[in-house]
Parts: sequence; C-alpha cells; structure tokens
Amino acid sequence: MTPQSNFMIVATVREGQLAALRDLLAGMNKSIGLADPDNALVPFGRFERLHMARFVIIEAITANDIRAYGKPPYPWQPALAFIGDCDGNRDAFLAELVKYAGAGLEILFSYCEGFPDANSRTLLQWMKAHNIKPAANYINWLGRTVVQVHEEAALHGCLIDYLQEAVTEVGKQNPRALRQKLLSHVEMQKYAGLLKLTPEQPTPWCWRIRNRLHKIGIPLILLLLSPLFLILAPFFALRLRMLERSDPELFIRPDREHIKALALLEDHDVSNQFNVFGDVKPGLFRLLTFKFLLLLTDYVARHIYNHGFLTRIKTIHFARWVFMDDNRRAFFASNYDGSHESYMDDFINKAGWGLNAAFSCAIGYPTTRWILKDGAEREQQFKYTQRRHQIPSEVWYKAYPDLTATDLARNSRIRKGVEIRQHNDEEIRAWLSEI
Repeated sequence: MTPQSNFMIVATVREGQLAALRDLLAGMNKSIGLADPDNALVPFGRFERLHMARFVIIEAITANDIRAYGKPPYPWQPALAFIGDCDGNRDAFLAELVKYAGAGLEILFSYCEGFPDANSRTLLQWMKAHNIKPAANYINWLGRTVVQVHEEAALHGCLIDYLQEAVTEVGKQNPRALRQKLLSHVEMQKYAGLLKLTPEQPTPWCWRIRNRLHKIGIPLILLLLSPLFLILAPFFALRLRMLERSDPELFIRPDREHIKALALLEDHDVSNQFNVFGDVKPGLFRLLTFKFLLLLTDYVARHIYNHGFLTRIKTIHFARWVFMDDNRRAFFASNYDGSHESYMDDFINKAGWGLNAAFSCAIGYPTTRWILKDGAEREQQFKYTQRRHQIPSEVWYKAYPDLTATDLARNSRIRKGVEIRQHNDEEIRAWLSEI
C-alpha cells in the first residue's frame, strides 16, 4: 500500500502585490473554478502522484468578530497558501515539484515576503521551511493512488463498452459465462497494452512502524493520564459551561456579493473545494480544548475512518484542520462531492456532533452545550457562519475530474471482482450490477 501525504506551503504576500498575484493565479485556470492541468507555471497534470491541489490567498475577512469578546483584532497580512494531497512521501514529492515546476513556483513565491531567503539555499529548502503540518487530516481511502484511480476508471470504461456485446453473445441468464467473457476481454485489452492494472506496492516499513506506534501510543498515553483527567473533569465541566453560556451569539448574514463570488467558483465539476479561516476563541482553555478535540479527530480519521467515509459522510475526498498565526487562528480545507448546500446538509444531518467537536472553539460558531449539543443544530446560523468564514481557491486542481468518491469505491469493487473469483451466481450478479 502506498500511503498518502499532504503539504501546505504558506507565505505572507508582499505589500501592494495582492492584485498582481491574483491576476497571475487566474492565468493558471482553463475556466472558472478549474485549473489548467498543463498551465505554464505549475503543470499539475505532469505529476502522476498528485490527487488535489489549490492556491488560496488566505485573508482574515472576519477578523473583527473577536471584538465581541472585548479584544482588538489580531493583525494579519494576506498569505499565499499552496495546498496539496499526494501519494507517497511528502518531501520526495516536493522535490519532484521543484524539479519540474521550480521556475513557475519561484515566480509565484516572488510575490511573498521572505523569498528568496538567505537561510534557505534552495527553493526546496524554502518550501519545507514554510510547510505547515495539519492538526488533523482525513483521507477518504488510505492507499488508493492516482494511478490506481485512473486504471480502475479505464477498467470500468472497458467493461461498459464491451458489456452489451458480451450479453448479445452469451445472454443474461448465464452470469458465469458472461463474467468469463468479460474477463477474457480484459485480458486481451491488457495483452494489447490498452489496459493496465498495476499491482499494489509494498507498504513502506518506516510508515508502517510510525502508524502502528501512533495507533497504540495515543490510547496508551490517554490511559496513563486518565487519573489526572478524572480529577480535572469537574473543573473542566464547570469552566466549559461557564464559557459556553457567556459566548456571544454572532448571528450575522454573509454579504451577498461574497456569496456570489464563492458560488461562481462552485459546481464546475462533480466535486468542489472548500476553505474556511477564522479566529480561535480567546483563552488557553479554549485553545487546549480545540487541540485535544483535533487530536482525537486526527486519530479516528487516521485509524478508523480511512476507507470511504468520515462518520456517516461518504462524499469527502480529503480534509485538513490547521492551526496558524501562533495558534490564534484556524484554517480548514476540504475536497467534497456534490453542491455546497448538500455538503452542509450532510454534515448537519449526519454528523452535527462532529461539526461541534471540530469547530465549537472557533469564534462565530453557534453556541454549544457540552461541546456536542446545539451548535450545528441551529442550521441557519451555522450556514451563515461557515459562508462568512469561507474564502475562495484562486486555483483548484483535481486529478480525476468527473469522478466522485462513490465512483472510486465502485471502480475498486469492480477491479476486485476481476481479480478475485466470486463464490456463487448471486455474487457474480452483484459484480455485474456494479458495471
């Protein structure tokens, strides 16, 4: 299995360069909302290990919300973020990026402060120094590579194209003969070089060890600390409810022009991009609670929800939660299937408690009870809040357009049916129905 990794290169935009940078980024798109995979600056399509990528200009558009807590806004200068999800080792992929897109990346980052940096002798060193690791990360299907996605989509297309001819020859009443006919066609296509199904690569031993240590280590540490947690629990509960009751309600309708600008970039593919950025509620208690909740989120996403769904939601490809600005602000990014409205409804109806756990410590989020209650249940207030904090992707790339997470899972099941014999006619019919 080839595990996935991610990167988020962030640098502050130079004063007076924001408009010029936006124009440059716009030139990387082939149409509104979709990147040109062959653009001259960063030809995304050249990198067969790159799943998703985006360039975002992170602006603190809701910075004044903290005034409701009696505090002045934190200073923030717009920053350029280059975000991506890839197969294999992150550093190796960044080196590949520099090799084939170094000139374009240097042009883009020249609009940022601190580039070039005298302490970083190469672009690669500079990118590594400006990479921010997420506090929590979600991968729809751990180990599914870009190459696998393309090969399995081609397999599905091959079977669809030949299915009617096979049915005409052997009929629908003999599923075993029909399956054998389809398998013979697949073998002929592979022999002709028109179809390829690359075997799964061995899992890197270093990743396997780290993952196993993380899987065992986090529960073990929590278990060892459980006596302390029991002692602190009453004080935590008391302080939590005091803060939840005193949290100001920010029921603010998002600006109509802001919504139009966001909607303009959506629904140009079966998938969409999503970014939100805002302040963490003031105080060490809220920050530590936020960090602990994201520690748990990262653990369950890494070890439990890594094969097609996050709680009950099956439409998210990748997602991440990132602390920024010395932990005073938080950034969330995801790639999801369907419309923005259906994405929000999915979360509210299927995992509202999860939304509360992941975002209740952020300023502007609807007030909660005991973290998990209320919050996202206040549907309109929640939708206003997330739209107000949402920022657009200037450039967004997806390596497999027109394919949803459901499509990827189906194509993998079809491949499994090609490689592993079914036990009876019922299983064969189920496999044929996938095609």
